[in-house]
Amino acid sequence: MSTQNAPVRIVVGVDGSTHSAAALRWALGQAVLTGARIDAVACWLRPAMAGGYSPAAYVDIDLAGPTAEVARAAVADAVAATAGAAGVEVQTRVVEGYPPRVLVEAAAGADLLVVGSRGHGELSGMLLGSVGLHCATHAPCPVLIVHDQVDASQV
Repeated sequence: MSTQNAPVRIVVGVDGSTHSAAALRWALGQAVLTGARIDAVACWLRPAMAGGYSPAAYVDIDLAGPTAEVARAAVADAVAATAGAAGVEVQTRVVEGYPPRVLVEAAAGADLLVVGSRGHGELSGMLLGSVGLHCATHAPCPVLIVHDQVDASQV
């Protein structure tokens, strides 16, 4: 957690989904209220293929997955679309790795980790995404999971 002199730091997972955009909007609203700085983190992971066969033939999974360029564009677009929060410092990072692990590591020393309730993952129909569940159970700080239809003023 932050010390008395250190600024509040909020880490936000961004993947280009409407849920992560809602998470970023909420975090920016909170940053305006608290003077926090935002670390917007996007992740990408090389898809795994076993024996040249894709499991996508059996389930509806997009194995193309995000590349570094797609992740970089997603975080840049999300920040640009929500940059109306005056005076909020937003730093962006694009990290290769398993998103739940990357976000938990990024949250080290943070005051809050904010993620969307679902993202662009392979099980996007779940009520709570696997990333959110992992973060809620493993993050070293409080975690807020935001639904895409929740206005920041309602939280």
